Amino acid sequence: MRDPRIEKLADILVNYSAKIKKGDTVIIRGDELGKPLLLEVYRKVVEAGGNPLTSVAFEEMNKIFYDCASEEQLSHTSRIRLYEAKNCDAVIIVHAPANSKALSAVDPSKMSLKSKANKPVSEIIVNKKRWVLTNYPTQALAQDAEMSLDEYEEFLFSATNLDWAKVDREQESIKKVVDKGNTIRIVGEDTDLTFSIKGRKGIKCAGGCNMPDGEIFYAPVENSANGHIYYEFPAIHGGKEVSGIRLGFEKGKVVKATAEKNEEYLFAMLDTDKGARFIGEFGIGTNYGIKKFTRDILFDEKIGGTIHLALGRSYKESGGKNDSAIHWDMIKDLRVKVTIYLDGKRIQENGKFLI
Repeated sequence: MRDPRIEKLADILVNYSAKIKKGDTVIIRGDELGKPLLLEVYRKVVEAGGNPLTSVAFEEMNKIFYDCASEEQLSHTSRIRLYEAKNCDAVIIVHAPANSKALSAVDPSKMSLKSKANKPVSEIIVNKKRWVLTNYPTQALAQDAEMSLDEYEEFLFSATNLDWAKVDREQESIKKVVDKGNTIRIVGEDTDLTFSIKGRKGIKCAGGCNMPDGEIFYAPVENSANGHIYYEFPAIHGGKEVSGIRLGFEKGKVVKATAEKNEEYLFAMLDTDKGARFIGEFGIGTNYGIKKFTRDILFDEKIGGTIHLALGRSYKESGGKNDSAIHWDMIKDLRVKVTIYLDGKRIQENGKFLI
């Protein structure tokens, strides 16, 4: 029997998020465990008149590749993937890992090389195409979130199957205020960081690309960040969990960095390229239905009462100019003794908006 929750999510992904219409070429990518949702997405694309092109991977392939690939292979940009990116209209991705730590032992320098090689493809998709990414419930994701599979399923569908048009209207009231400001200051535990958003407009995220969604993001002026920040939550990237991160900024650039766990990986990512030490995104979490940190950025960066700063690539639609092969979101919890100021005026305290 088809699960109505899966059908509803597929409908949101295809008809609301990706806005598939007749004649669209749609790339559907996913992991084998995501089969139930992938099939429903495929069905909805066909019903909408789209032309689906599927790519379903076995999770073990990534580990085999990093174990066996030469430097030349790691640096190879697929001409086929590049052609697909240039010629498709939309991409729908279903993430369904069997083991979320499968790549945790991989040399970070190998991942960095592959990120650089994939950059031309990802830039086209992110900046020029309609795209959306979501999770399908698996035991790995449930374990990371410290839930049973049934609990995680309920958690996921309650976060995704929303009235996203209503969410969009609620975000507009926050965006109108912040758009008029110039300087953001974040003050909290071991944190006093200031940066400019002058001339940059916020982008509402209400179900268009990530699912679940629930954030408003800005591109800070590239050379404006000064001060320091401490992240209560671990930052997870490429299967690596880096915890206890502290970063110091001068004129926009990370000039000091420490971590309590996997500090070597943090340094490796910071040295990916020139843009990796600059902030590409400042995001404000607005989804107060997501209350628990799950070690999954797709959910965690949306938690109401948090902000996230991404090192590396900025999104062009937000006016950002920073270029990098990485885009690494790091989340700060604002719900206890943290204040956000906009041009010296408090706009959020302890995770609650005052505007």
